[in-house]
Amino acid sequence: MGMQIGIDGRKIPGAKTKGPVGVLEEAKSLGMEGVFFRTILDVSPQLDRSVIREVRQRADELGLYLEAGLGKVNPYANPETPEVRAAGDGDTLLGFRRMMEVCAEFGIHELWVSTAGAKPYKGRFGTDRFRTDVSWEEQLEATRRFMLKLKPFARDLGIHLNLETHEEITTFELLRLIEAVGEDTVGIVFDTANVLMRGEHPVMAAQRIAPYVRQTHLKDAYVELVDGGAYHRSLPCGTGLIDFTAIIEELHRHRPDLHLTFENDSPRSEWGIVPGEPHLIELYNREWIGGHPDLTREEFAAYFELIHDYSQRIRRDEVKGWRQINEEDFEFDEAVQWIESSRQHIDAICRKKGFRPEGATGAFTAG
Repeated sequence: MGMQIGIDGRKIPGAKTKGPVGVLEEAKSLGMEGVFFRTILDVSPQLDRSVIREVRQRADELGLYLEAGLGKVNPYANPETPEVRAAGDGDTLLGFRRMMEVCAEFGIHELWVSTAGAKPYKGRFGTDRFRTDVSWEEQLEATRRFMLKLKPFARDLGIHLNLETHEEITTFELLRLIEAVGEDTVGIVFDTANVLMRGEHPVMAAQRIAPYVRQTHLKDAYVELVDGGAYHRSLPCGTGLIDFTAIIEELHRHRPDLHLTFENDSPRSEWGIVPGEPHLIELYNREWIGGHPDLTREEFAAYFELIHDYSQRIRRDEVKGWRQINEEDFEFDEAVQWIESSRQHIDAICRKKGFRPEGATGAFTAG
């Protein structure tokens, strides 16, 4: 089959009202070849097997791959997702086990997990990495211990728990978690834009983690040098500073049948989003610098050159600045355009490299 292209089911325009089967049908109409539901609870909060069976059957009828996820595996972040604990009737470990069992039962064996979630605060406090009530090292250790508790379930069910390159964690730390828990049950979800939040060069990050990448969240990025650091926000694939050709080549080398799932922005009105300043990466802050001991001077220099060049393009008006982006509408039509342009960009790269057969992508029929 080669590399197939899909979409994050939570980000389909209208996903909140369409229901999981409706999300699959909308994805197919948008030319997708698969859907990655962020958690299996997005399919059925009650883990209702009849609902999940219907979704599995409809995905098969439409010829769509199906991926899903679980939740946060950092015990310090788990209280933010009470639905996971509820799935176990108050027992968080049992909740994870039940989700894993139902996924395996319906042939979903690649499962997303993460270590935390983005926060609505400026600068370094926008992630849990710089919490002051518990250190990041303590959070990583708690994560390691919890994942070791999940490992026997994952091994018995033939599942991989795939840690996302989320905003708060580095690829270096992910690799250490894989080494500690075991690559037989742990992999990586590669979010191409998030690594920039940690000062990592996307292509260098891909080279480090490619052997362990089993799921993806592809999106491009805007990173502009400003006073105090750099502004960061996501963009459609092919419109920012990420070299997807180099990244996909690296991923294909290790997993030729990897699913390339991209993550678009949702219409603002659906999530009540009020556009504001992008997230500030505090590149010059002493605590931020000290909080990235694995980052080499060589990689940071390459990273800085990448974002400096993109910042110059912004100042030459070759690409839009964040204020202009904020002023533009972003509703259903714009979200669909993001999806279509990203699909075309990733598809063109894969076809040029021979990573996808001709006729692999369905026709775009939404509108």
